[in-house]
Amino acid sequence: MNHEALKEAIASGATSLGIEFGSTRIKAVLIDRSFATIASGSYDWENRLKDGYWMYEQADILTGMQTAYRELKQDVERTYGVKLQTVGAIGFSGMMHGYMAFDSAGELLVPFRTWRNSTTGAAAHALTELLGFNIPERWSIAHLYQAILNEEAHVPRIDSITTLAGYIHRLLTGERAIGIGEASGMFPIDEATHDYHPAMVRQFDELIADRGYPWKLSDLLPKVYVAGEQVGALTEQGAKLLDPDGDLQPGIPFCPPEGDAGTGMVATNSVKKRTGNISVGTSVFAMIVLDKELSRVYPEIDMVTTPDGSPVAMVHANNCSSDINAWVGLFREFAEALGVEVDSAKLFSVLFNKALEADPDGGGLLSYGYYSGENITGLEHGRPLFVRSPESSFNLANFMRTHLFSAFGALKIGMDILTAQEKVVIESILAHGGLFKTPVVGQRIVAAAMNVPVSVMSTAGEGGAWGMALLASYAANKGADERLEDFLEQQVFADVAGEEIAPDPADVQGFEAFVERYRNGLAIEQAAVDHLSE
Repeated sequence: MNHEALKEAIASGATSLGIEFGSTRIKAVLIDRSFATIASGSYDWENRLKDGYWMYEQADILTGMQTAYRELKQDVERTYGVKLQTVGAIGFSGMMHGYMAFDSAGELLVPFRTWRNSTTGAAAHALTELLGFNIPERWSIAHLYQAILNEEAHVPRIDSITTLAGYIHRLLTGERAIGIGEASGMFPIDEATHDYHPAMVRQFDELIADRGYPWKLSDLLPKVYVAGEQVGALTEQGAKLLDPDGDLQPGIPFCPPEGDAGTGMVATNSVKKRTGNISVGTSVFAMIVLDKELSRVYPEIDMVTTPDGSPVAMVHANNCSSDINAWVGLFREFAEALGVEVDSAKLFSVLFNKALEADPDGGGLLSYGYYSGENITGLEHGRPLFVRSPESSFNLANFMRTHLFSAFGALKIGMDILTAQEKVVIESILAHGGLFKTPVVGQRIVAAAMNVPVSVMSTAGEGGAWGMALLASYAANKGADERLEDFLEQQVFADVAGEEIAPDPADVQGFEAFVERYRNGLAIEQAAVDHLSE
């Protein structure tokens, strides 16, 4: 659209708004009817370890949302000379899983416990055994049952539980709702009914029946919706909460709130069977849309769904880029100590590209970027660790390659179950996340880890907030029988270019050698956890 057409689109509400609460940034994106980003805003935040739990303060949730929206609103007014008063549809997404429990007055009973916590091992194991379905430590039901096992005082007072996305949706619409992709990270979903699995719900209720709580599980969980449905509208109170200036008008329709895994699938056009995507940030996860059932339950594989309800195998590693970012920060300090100012993008580019000059396996070096526990490798807690032998080839190229390999080490172990043991066919992998801002390097590393071609689209930098805006647009504008995969394929991504990199045999062989070293060295990481206090 030209400038005048965009001004008219904004004024008339021919737009969609997506806001995503990521692990390090809250981002708001406004798109037009051609799905192009026309304005954005953001807010940086960090989780913190408090009383043994990784969490975010409730005040930061609201401040971050309002700040991201205010920046977007200012971007609109500065660029188009229009005051943002309405949009066509809104959607919110957030970090999947975790635990937010509320009483009957809507008050948060304990601080928001994020996906990063690995404190629910006993509950996750017991529920997996009971249900015959893998219940990861991050899932809301694992957090709830662990609170029950711990006899936490808040449990009898619970009126509802939800995720971060569900919490924001309820604040702004009054609806206790959740998108099916996000719901599948709370409790197992029945593929046939697109609802919580009824037999498993009964099993859970029977498990805790002797505790005498005044609620059943179905009383606590939010209602499940699929992509394309409209779920509530912006209330007057919600409009004032999102836009304290009072310019935003109530009545705007909402789509179901989703998790960042679902928005990642949408943002990379990866909702069709045999496709997949990998999302890289503080954590890393791969989502593979299945065309067949797995032969058995694997504790390393989460079974979730696309935003329209198709079964997905999810491999989620808690740790990815944090340790790399810390090392890059150290190199920045060194440069500054020499009196050299280095652009951040340039620093990442130089260091990442050194990895392409390295020995295929990283020269015998080893690292674990474990800031927190890692369920795939059985570590309840984490200690970032770098180790080498006197015979290792210790240079900058191998150092950087090792840290990039390590970022995908746990993911590789999980993915091998799907590809080597289950023979799952993956026709394409789409990658997105900040690590891919440096061209080629990240793609080559991931292609080596998964041994499949990896593509990065020109839209990859748009991220999950853009994917959420697409889901809002789909709910508001889809045809009567238009499926989500057709909407994405035929409307959104029809003319979007992508760059594909095939796995290099030498990289694949090098990664295999590194992963063997990575597996063998896990005892070193465990020893660091055992002997190095927090």
